[in-house]
Amino acid sequence: MPPVADLLGARPMVPTPFAAPRKTSGEIAVEAARGKLGTNYGMGGTGPDTFDCSGLVKWSYAEAGVDTPRTSYDQLAAGTPVSRDDLQPGDLVSYYGGDHSALYAGNGMVIHASTYGVGVTESPVDSMPFAGARRY
Repeated sequence: MPPVADLLGARPMVPTPFAAPRKTSGEIAVEAARGKLGTNYGMGGTGPDTFDCSGLVKWSYAEAGVDTPRTSYDQLAAGTPVSRDDLQPGDLVSYYGGDHSALYAGNGMVIHASTYGVGVTESPVDSMPFAGARRY
């Protein structure tokens, strides 16, 4: 006698493939920047071995396939404005009236190319005077 499933026309269960959640370009940019923690600071540096603040943002987003402006002032002027309360990983956070750029890393932290002798580091989002934020 054939199996009951054959008699009822049932098909064997085939697992459906699991689709991993897609990362946003901001999340990819943060991963790229995090991989550069400890890299040297250099004025005008655009990576991959030396960065200034806006160069780190531009390089990190390029790793995610997104073109951003080169200077910190232009980075603050572009993108979509984001309130401080709505920051998501990868958002550009601008400080000192637009003179310094960082990437919001989540959990109240930013990744930025700080200064000579410090290089690329992670700091609390509130450690510098906030000027605005943008999403790319």
